[in-house]
Amino acid sequence: MTDQAPHPEGDIPGKPTAASRTTLSHIMTGSDTNLLGTVHGGVIMKLVDDAAGAVAGRHSGGPAVTASMDEMVFLEPVRVGDLVHVRAQVNWTGRSSMEVGVRVMAERWNESTPAQQVGSAYLVFAAVDADGKPRPVPPVIPETERDKRRYQEAQIRRTHRLARRRAIRELREKRAAEGIED
Repeated sequence: MTDQAPHPEGDIPGKPTAASRTTLSHIMTGSDTNLLGTVHGGVIMKLVDDAAGAVAGRHSGGPAVTASMDEMVFLEPVRVGDLVHVRAQVNWTGRSSMEVGVRVMAERWNESTPAQQVGSAYLVFAAVDADGKPRPVPPVIPETERDKRRYQEAQIRRTHRLARRRAIRELREKRAAEGIED
């Protein structure tokens, strides 16, 4: 099947990657621009978060909140009149969290040239219940070789996120023990 580890919530049936994959499209207008006349990065980030949130909610079958965003990369500027397509999918799942990978594509609204990748990001979402408490999510089932690669890369990113968090916590504890206040 896949090289996915057993899911901690073994009684929840898995969902294939394609089950929650989505694309959100938006045409960029003058109100989306920054002082340089290109689309503001924050506008793109909101579209990324919106698409990723839709995917996380679909996959988990209910509300999911953004826990973190990392590796937001802007490759090319987006211009007024560009039709932006934000493609998102669940790459990896844990007990109550999901990594969602997002690719941002842009094309001129009035040209027949292919869309060009202008950005990418990885976000972590936590599924929550009505009280805002974490709830279990179905495991993701990678279908294609690309999905399997994304799953494995997501595991590496998770390991790095946890190691970074642990190292920062240890540094702060050490500084506090030495009487150093920030």
